[in-house]
Amino acid sequence: MAQKRITTTGTKSSLQVHVENVAAGKRRFENVFQAVTRMILDGDDKIDKVTVNGRSTFDFKVFREEKKHIIGMFDEINSFVSFVKDAAEGGSSSEMAFVLIGEPGNGKTFFVDFLSTKYREFIAIPENRRYSFKFTGLDKLGGYGKITHIESQTFEDPMILAMNLFEDKNQNIDFLKKCGLKDDQIKKMYKNYRPLGACSSYILEQIKDYCDNDINKALGFIDIFQIPISESRGTLTGKYAAKDKITSSAVDLLGEESISRLLHITDTDNPYRFDLRRGALARVAGGGIHFADEIFKNKKDLVQVYLGVIQNRTIDIEGFKWPLDTLIVATSNNSEFSRFLEEKEQAPIVDRCRLTYMSHNTNYRLQEKLTAYSIGGVDKTTFTGEKLHIDPNLNYAISVSFILSRMPANDKLTPVEMMKLSAGEVAGEKSLKTLSEVIDDLNRDPDVTKRFGQKGLGHRNLGRAIQMLLEKSGTQEGKCMYAGDIFGAIEAVILDYVQEPGDRAKYLADLKIAKGLHRKNIMTTIFNAYMDEPNAVEKDVLNYVNMIIGVDAKNLGADKIWTYRDPQTGKLVPLKIDETFINSVEERMGLKNEEQKQSYRTTISKIYGQKMIKDPNYNFMDNNDLVKAVTDVRLKSDVAGAGSLVGALSNRTNEENQKLYNRMIETMIDKLGYCTTCAQKTIEYFCTQDDAN
Repeated sequence: MAQKRITTTGTKSSLQVHVENVAAGKRRFENVFQAVTRMILDGDDKIDKVTVNGRSTFDFKVFREEKKHIIGMFDEINSFVSFVKDAAEGGSSSEMAFVLIGEPGNGKTFFVDFLSTKYREFIAIPENRRYSFKFTGLDKLGGYGKITHIESQTFEDPMILAMNLFEDKNQNIDFLKKCGLKDDQIKKMYKNYRPLGACSSYILEQIKDYCDNDINKALGFIDIFQIPISESRGTLTGKYAAKDKITSSAVDLLGEESISRLLHITDTDNPYRFDLRRGALARVAGGGIHFADEIFKNKKDLVQVYLGVIQNRTIDIEGFKWPLDTLIVATSNNSEFSRFLEEKEQAPIVDRCRLTYMSHNTNYRLQEKLTAYSIGGVDKTTFTGEKLHIDPNLNYAISVSFILSRMPANDKLTPVEMMKLSAGEVAGEKSLKTLSEVIDDLNRDPDVTKRFGQKGLGHRNLGRAIQMLLEKSGTQEGKCMYAGDIFGAIEAVILDYVQEPGDRAKYLADLKIAKGLHRKNIMTTIFNAYMDEPNAVEKDVLNYVNMIIGVDAKNLGADKIWTYRDPQTGKLVPLKIDETFINSVEERMGLKNEEQKQSYRTTISKIYGQKMIKDPNYNFMDNNDLVKAVTDVRLKSDVAGAGSLVGALSNRTNEENQKLYNRMIETMIDKLGYCTTCAQKTIEYFCTQDDAN
């Protein structure tokens, strides 16, 4: 049968104007993977190189913007960026879903929600806006009752319509050329070609028949509109959370036959009788992101629906097809995924997923930022509305407690060494290479839960511990979230919420180690308060480091004064080398003979050389053993006349001791960020033997 030729005449339609704007670069035609890739990678200074657990990796700035941004997740973000970039370049990822699997409370949902927010902001920029089309004047066609206009149900791009205006591909190319597109632009666009959805195709044919195949008249029935960006309506970014087996239905994803539409439509073969917007997928089908929360919790028939959608990228109802342009990101917890894998017949969907096992954050410095999120940025108040103070040691106490729970047992490294190396800090003579070896060994385990960072107390447990601290009568009466009380709250969380006996015992042992680290932290505070100087310990630690570097200097005179250049200020600084102080510090660390001392000094000098090149502000305060030794030596020498500082602060019956106590409380409040309650409780804790190693 001879093919109908369709002619164009007259004024420009809104579709022609849109294609001209695309040709001129004012509007874009790209798939969702290309848009997300552009959002992450386009522009200057979008990528950083960082070292994580001894390995060099990339960090993408778009995930570190905003006040409450993503923290850590370096490997997972790298996997995601690689996934969307491969899909944007036509790789196999374009027919897959990206699935994050991990323990509850490790940030999976936060990652997807943050990605969706950034994508909405990106598309809201005028030059990035997405467009779709609607058919108008349907009352002229007849057969639609009171329905006068119909939007593309899957928010199809106008360029898809332009590539499907004619049955003959060459005629479509001619139409695009007349609108100003060059051959290379057309060739590039056809890489993203897909057919029109069932109802758009059906209505377009009706319009062309009504217009006697005069395309100009037919284009008069088409209007271009911007796709609405709405989180609450689920357009552009949408979420489908797994429901229970009774209430969930494929209708929630795909849509269903609409009774109200059937009252208007006379032709029962019209695909528009299906209301696709009733389902979550159609609303994100025009270059959107679909978030399938806890995907493997869904019943089997819904998982099968996802399999079809992921593999074929179409909504398929009763043989009608609507192509999708959607990035599908899903989450699942370990236990649900393991249960799902046991059902062998469900294997095909796993083959269609890019699985990424998301670990907990294992860097305690980054955890301090996450803990700050949980503590909250808004000023806290007591039940009676009075301002609630936050102990300056609280964040550290919480962060180390939770990070230590995530450090797996290992023969090569202690939990504290593992924690420090993960944060890029000094851990005695242990190196990052050792940590890399440990992580490699652990990550070869087929049981995912035994891999590095996969087990531990999560973010929700952290939130519960803070809630328990807030509800304590001591917190409310003292108007302060005192750090020493958080350990009892964390212990309660472990006992109440950790079901596995082995895990519970490990976490309680880790909590004991965290208490010891907290005590070392308090020692630093007490010394700074005693010296009436916020950075007293830091200065003495750096003095020790500079002394051991200068003690062997060739230009050292009989007066033992060594002049060095301060890396922070660049000025020359004279320093009196006190060998008694050096030896006292080293003896405190258990270094008995000259050989041990020399070996330790060499290690410190090496660290100094490596760290100062990258960071002139490095202060050795991450070296807990050195900090404790310096603090102990200074406290012993400076308080020798008054017995011990513990004795002086405990026994305040004489005026001198009371004055010392009052002065230290004043320093803690004025210079160190304490309130009266946590200052008094901290000194009281220092005077006990609790948690002393």
